[in-house]
This record gives sequence, C-alpha cells and structure tokens, in this order.
Amino acid sequence: MNEPMFEVKQEKSGANYANFIISPLEQGYGDTLGNSLRRVLLTSLAGAGVVSVKIAGVKHQFSTLSGLKEDIVEFILNLKKVRFSTQSFLEKPVKGKISVKEAGEVKAKDITLPAGVKVANPELILATLGKGAKLEAEMEITGGVGYSPSEDRTEGGIGVIPMDVSFSPVTRVNYKVEETRVGRFTNYDKLTLEIWTDGTISPKDALFSSAKILVSYFTQVISPKKRVKAQEKEEVDTLGAVGKLSVEEIGLPTRVANALGKAGYETVTDLIKAKKQDLTKVRNLGEKSIKIIAIALAQKGVKFGE
Repeated sequence: MNEPMFEVKQEKSGANYANFIISPLEQGYGDTLGNSLRRVLLTSLAGAGVVSVKIAGVKHQFSTLSGLKEDIVEFILNLKKVRFSTQSFLEKPVKGKISVKEAGEVKAKDITLPAGVKVANPELILATLGKGAKLEAEMEITGGVGYSPSEDRTEGGIGVIPMDVSFSPVTRVNYKVEETRVGRFTNYDKLTLEIWTDGTISPKDALFSSAKILVSYFTQVISPKKRVKAQEKEEVDTLGAVGKLSVEEIGLPTRVANALGKAGYETVTDLIKAKKQDLTKVRNLGEKSIKIIAIALAQKGVKFGE
C-alpha cells in the first residue's frame, strides 16, 4: 500500500469552533480516522478544573448562605462551568479564591488565581449577592484528563466540598464521511470534522494534539518500549518485611493509624511513597501527627519522605 497522501484544510472557524476537511483518503479510512480522532478529542486531552471548594459559613453542599440568592448546590454547579487556561499542565493543585463583599453578581473573573492560570470564561455568573451579604470561598484547581467524580477525592477537612469535574477542553465533535473523486476514481473518502472547544485550546491545536496521541499509541505497537519498574521495585525490596507492616503495627497512636487507614495509607510502603504535603491533607492529621509518623518509621529504620 502506498504512503497516505491527503490534505487537512480548515474551512470554517469561530472563537471556539472549526471545520476541517481531510481528503482524499483511501476507502474506509474516513471512518477509521474520524472515529479515532473523535474519541481521543473527547476523552484524552488535558484540562484544568475545580475539584473542591470551601465556602466561609458553609459546612456542606446542602446548606444555604445568608444573602446569597442561589443555594450552595446551584453555586457549585456554576463553579463547575468555569474553564481555566494554563501555561502548562498543572502537575500540582493550585488555589483560587473568591472574596466579594458587595451586592450584585459574582462572576468567574472575581476568582483570584496564581500566575500562569487564567479564567477562559470570565463573564460566567456564579452567584448573586444581596445587600450586606458577602461570599468568601477557596477552591482547589488541578489538571487532569477526562471525567473525575467527587468520590475519587479523599476528605480535605471540615467544610471542604469535593466536586465532580470534566477536564476535557473539547465540548463537542462531529464527523461525516462522503465519497470524493480523484481523477476518474470515485471510491475515495472525504472526512469532514467539526470541533468545538471551551476556549482554553484552539480547535486546530486540539486536532494536532489528538493526532499526536494516536501516533504515540501506534508507535508503541510498531516498536514497543518496556515499562521501567526497576527503581520502584528496588525501593520496595530494600524495605523487606518492614514494608509490609501495617500502620497499626509500627506503634502509631490509634487516632493517627485510623486516619491513615481511611485515607488509603495502610502499610509502611504506602507511607514512604507519600509526600508529607499529601499526608497533611488527610483529615485529623496535622504537623504534629506527621512528626509522630516520622519518628515511628525512624525506629523501624525507615527514612520518611521529602
């Protein structure tokens, strides 16, 4: 079979929309490319979103806040619609804050963000405040791929409300395959691909990124690379039997051991893989508890994480 020779033309475009024509394709490849690109566009591109929020004066999402027209559930639903553009993928969570003390509409542009993170839809209305009311909230924003349910997040403390989030920057994709002519042959495919995004990425960049992801998978089929687990295995092996000890067996106070167990840290191996900053987010654990854990591990000859 000959090398593929086709063109990709962008025919129509808008702020967050573009229409691409990919042609001519060998018969059958219109659906092959269209379906593959559509799936990757909708599920595999990285984005950023709010994963939890803490609102001053609110203990849970079914509460109400004096002076706030919307209930907390509606406010959270609006917060889910906020789209963030970042200079690079957010490897670590960042904090966003809202502090509004004047009557009127609270918009996405009222969110204070760290450098490198911007709101892509600043005019989105989040809530409406009455006279004398105020809204103070702190949210955690992180990067990810696809859809992440709130159940995936461990408890972050009293008043912290976990949120569902869809990270995908692509909101909709359509494709259509038609017959096209090349010379006297009419059995070629023309693929029309329509892409809508949330404004944090252009449709063209989304298309290119999706194609690169597909290429990486096909490359792995042709010349597979073996996953390197040697370092991780070596670290676990050096612990020996100590690594298999449960958190209850290393002399931790019952309160600390229970908190670790509920957060998924059940063995010494789990603890040394964790970072101190991650453990401080576990409910009922503070700096004092972290020091107790470090001392208990040191007594077993294990150095605690960075």
